[in-house]
Amino acid sequence: MIPILHRDKDLLIVDKPAGLLTVPLHDDGEPDLVGRLAEQGERVIPVHRLDREVSGAVLFARNAATREALEGLFRARTVRKTYWALAAGKVRPKDGEWKFPILEEGSHARISALGQRSITRYRTLEALPSSTALEIDLITGRRNQIRLHAAHAGHPLIGERKYARGKDSPLRLRSRRVALHAWRLRLEHPHSGAVVAVEAALPQDLSELLERARQG
Repeated sequence: MIPILHRDKDLLIVDKPAGLLTVPLHDDGEPDLVGRLAEQGERVIPVHRLDREVSGAVLFARNAATREALEGLFRARTVRKTYWALAAGKVRPKDGEWKFPILEEGSHARISALGQRSITRYRTLEALPSSTALEIDLITGRRNQIRLHAAHAGHPLIGERKYARGKDSPLRLRSRRVALHAWRLRLEHPHSGAVVAVEAALPQDLSELLERARQG
């Protein structure tokens, strides 16, 4: 069962497990979050996505009017998305922003002076022997933004294979997937204006990874 974090007649927020697509990419029968929710009797309309490897809070609309309203909130950047991440090395300064422009090219993205303005705000939660646990707020929402920015800053996320280019190979710390979790989601309800805020607990695999990181 996919855990439900919030449900009302217009919105559904769920806790996506790692390894599951948010929406189907191809008509090949591969499991995806939308399909799994349909099996649970939840008919939803996607408004934002997480990478296959990333776990945590995903927001859906339950009707077309809400989808349109939510898309407006995302364009206005009023939906606050906070992530937990484990980055390689000692991140310095401890709190700050990464502002590398990102060029999106179809399903790929890269850091480029030709790219769009991109801002990732981070805060150190815990400095560990060979890594840093971070709380991350997305100020902009480019493709793979956190993963790209962390790698370009010299601190690829533990388990990063797409953008690390071998930078994490000296680390003894290993993860089968990227150490990134959509931790908190906060928005004003598009119809009532009430604040909707949820938190997705760190899943077992990342909790165990954090414990190993604490031991060095």
